[in-house]
Amino acid sequence: MSIRLEPIGRMPLLGPEHLCALAFTVIAGFALVWGARRIAGTDREDRILRISGWIVLAVALMGFARDFLPWNWNIDQSLPFHYSDALRIITAVALIRRSGWAIAISYYWGLTLNIQSVLTPDLNYFSVPVVEYVLFWYLHISVLLTPVVLVWGLGYRPTWRGYGITCAATIAWACLAVTVNGMTGANYSYLSRAPQGPSILDLLGPWPAYVFWEALLAAVLWALMTLPWTSGPRASAPLADPRHGAVRRFVTRR
Repeated sequence: MSIRLEPIGRMPLLGPEHLCALAFTVIAGFALVWGARRIAGTDREDRILRISGWIVLAVALMGFARDFLPWNWNIDQSLPFHYSDALRIITAVALIRRSGWAIAISYYWGLTLNIQSVLTPDLNYFSVPVVEYVLFWYLHISVLLTPVVLVWGLGYRPTWRGYGITCAATIAWACLAVTVNGMTGANYSYLSRAPQGPSILDLLGPWPAYVFWEALLAAVLWALMTLPWTSGPRASAPLADPRHGAVRRFVTRR
């Protein structure tokens, strides 16, 4: 039986809590890129990235487990079928293993699909607002800043193969989310109807038109995000993932 709990509150768009989170994200982004460039190619790089990845994975799994507790269970929110849910695990893999496919997906998803949740968050409170606020923002900021650090801080560059892997993964996850939505009546990945609050999707028209336009814009935007890294000296950098060729590594010496 489907259970739907009514939220006890909601974070207002561009309210003080939202603006503080955005300001922190910008400051942290500059600081982390600066720090990443200082450790690039050193023994500390691998250790710091692995520890960061395990922390992201642990927090993500705790968040999933918390959503399954009886007093937090909500069929619309508790199942891990949003793109951001998959992105948390993929980001952890990118940090722990530096797998090319994971770095590529975290780059494209983290800097585009995840932006919607950062700029127009759909954050409802159901039990303990402060915990839900911290958990939401830690996970969304982590998956946003990880590709920033990996690409602009440590020199990982996506390739056209990484672009293709990401497109295939996006379609596969959409099929899974739509199937779950049909079985539960939920709206994971916002593929079955528009979010309740205002969002970037409002600019793309009503459902289901916005799904088509979102897919088309993503494909074009991701292609534009690939072009700068696939020409010039960056294109001749060694493959960071020789098995799949999803990313290259171009390290600028300090």
